[in-house]
Amino acid sequence: MIRGRVNAHREALVSLLLRGTQGEEHPTEAVIDTGYNGFLTLAPDLIEMLGFPFLRSSRAILGDGSIVEFDIHEATVVWNNRLRRIPVDAADVSPLLGMGLLYGYGLNIEVIEDGNVLIRSLAVS
Repeated sequence: MIRGRVNAHREALVSLLLRGTQGEEHPTEAVIDTGYNGFLTLAPDLIEMLGFPFLRSSRAILGDGSIVEFDIHEATVVWNNRLRRIPVDAADVSPLLGMGLLYGYGLNIEVIEDGNVLIRSLAVS
């Protein structure tokens, strides 16, 4: 089970532990974004600092209809007490945790300040 909290801005937050290519660990807090179907978005400078390898470039259509281009890297994250390699989108935004990383899990959010955020593994077949 993964636990988090809701902040004063009504954002559901969880702490993640990123592991760099040299084994260094970097704690990061990410906002859960159920409208984002990717795995995780991180700032390019953090991706570079941790040495996450480049995979490919891609495009996305944002909610306002604009098209953006971005790079995708491979990251290692501690997820539910296990190391997991995932694609990470590079963008100059606060870290966002998307539905790709949440797939196979149940999400429960108490939408009040300091409310609990619980992410539980589901038995998916």
